[in-house]
Amino acid sequence: MNVMYGYHCEYCDGIVRERVVEREAFKHRTGFVILENVPVGVCDTCGYRYYHASLLRQVEEIAARRRLPERMELVPVAVFA
Repeated sequence: MNVMYGYHCEYCDGIVRERVVEREAFKHRTGFVILENVPVGVCDTCGYRYYHASLLRQVEEIAARRRLPERMELVPVAVFA
């Protein structure tokens, strides 16, 4: 992925820098998709995350079952008490 970072965050005066994140969960209308070792843009001041369009296309392909995931994982759910 050829991504350029180093631009100013739209929410603060920070600079958006590339960071490879171990696991990032994406909410999709059909559920959730988790990507591992994914490069994201992260503001060095406020922490806001920016995602490249090609990354979001991969999330869509996996969620729409046009691309198979590496594996499936169960997610625990509990009622807040």
